[in-house]
Amino acid sequence: VQLQAFGGGLVQPGGSLRLSCVASGTISSINSMGWYRQAPGKQRELVASFTSGGSTIYADSVKGRFTVSRDNARRTVYLDMHSLKPEDTAVYYCNADIERYGPWTRNTYWGQGTQVTVSS
Repeated sequence: VQLQAFGGGLVQPGGSLRLSCVASGTISSINSMGWYRQAPGKQRELVASFTSGGSTIYADSVKGRFTVSRDNARRTVYLDMHSLKPEDTAVYYCNADIERYGPWTRNTYWGQGTQVTVSS
């Protein structure tokens, strides 16, 4: 199983970016999928995610500005980020709880990370 993230970059304060993450491999089901971020010198934190029950959760710092969405057929999760602030600067990681077949396993997977820099 691989998680591949796309869409990071440099954006000015107040700007927008869209991140995408695609899961590939021998996947039976994706139980949860979303985004974390890690800024320099800080711990990795949850940004936004779909839970195993299908609901969404957001960090307080991004509520109203970020939206997580998904395309189940494409095994893809998106993060639309608006009104970006310098404090949103971080490496953003895709995360998913995935069940595989042949043999059956269930594990948490991480993508490679994509840099988002918000600066003028």
